[in-house]
Amino acid sequence: MRYFLMPLLLGLLLPFHIQANTLKIATLAPDGTVWMKIMREGAKEVKEATHGRVKIRFYPGGVMGNDKSVLRKIRVGQLQGGALTGGGLIPICPECQLYSLPFIFRSYTEADYIRERMDPLLSEVLKKKGFVSFGVSEGGFAYLMSNQPLTQVAQLKEQRVWVPEGDRVSRIVFEALSISPIPLPLTDVLTGLQTGLIDTVGISPTAAIALQWHTQVKYLTDMPLLYLYGMLVIQKRAFQRLSKQDQATVRTIMERAFRKINRQSRQDNISAQKALQRQGIQFTHPSPKDIAQWRTIVDQAVNQMGEEGVYSPEMLEKLRQYLKDLRDSGGGGNRPHLPAEE
Repeated sequence: MRYFLMPLLLGLLLPFHIQANTLKIATLAPDGTVWMKIMREGAKEVKEATHGRVKIRFYPGGVMGNDKSVLRKIRVGQLQGGALTGGGLIPICPECQLYSLPFIFRSYTEADYIRERMDPLLSEVLKKKGFVSFGVSEGGFAYLMSNQPLTQVAQLKEQRVWVPEGDRVSRIVFEALSISPIPLPLTDVLTGLQTGLIDTVGISPTAAIALQWHTQVKYLTDMPLLYLYGMLVIQKRAFQRLSKQDQATVRTIMERAFRKINRQSRQDNISAQKALQRQGIQFTHPSPKDIAQWRTIVDQAVNQMGEEGVYSPEMLEKLRQYLKDLRDSGGGGNRPHLPAEE
């Protein structure tokens, strides 16, 4: 009888151990930020909804390294996922950088219009590359911030411009503007500004304040340079270890959390832009003629990158066609607005 009961007991107990999964996710977002607060709330809800079968453990603040390091650790199984920037996803999904191409969007209206149509396409591309996506969260528009007013391309050529270390797209674009940018890791930028190694950065209002970069600049060029965003992705193989029911639960909860982050980020950046003005940052406004010159030069660089296979020309053409449809209808707009509530 004892030998009959042992297999039965093992059969009852083992499924609970098999179903217990911990998804380890890394992010550059510092602990204590709104991003981490909402993600931890989502993780707690997942644990409760799955009765402890699924736990999500976050590694914030870049403790697991930059996006490149995180991807490597996902491949070897040390991590199961990450909240990565569009640029950070280039090694597995070149198309994921399309939203952050310089001057691609002129307003939040345009970004929302495109994302409604193309976010699902990017998720499908990621799925084919072995990753499950739980949504896109914007980081706001990046603007040029500097110690000299910058409204013309010729003025920018005289500046010492920072680009993120390893950011090929930004480097190519600035080189198209006849500028030799200075690559630095994020952690060295404030020191670079303080010492004069660099004097011009592209950054969102929220990040400029959070990183204290705004204390080292005097001007903001009021022309959206590029759209910043991140994606929460988990390796599909790891995600499929969960039961179908738990997969659905995790997806529902974490997608809702990411939509909440997306909305909060918009609010924070609009507020931060006003805060910069109150703190004495002067906003400069390029003329329509100058803006056209910036865009013409950058578009040539973007087309060149497509020809070189940096991203999918077909996906870019689809994005541009959507934008043309919106602009032709007069619906592009320039006024910031918040995403609709659920």
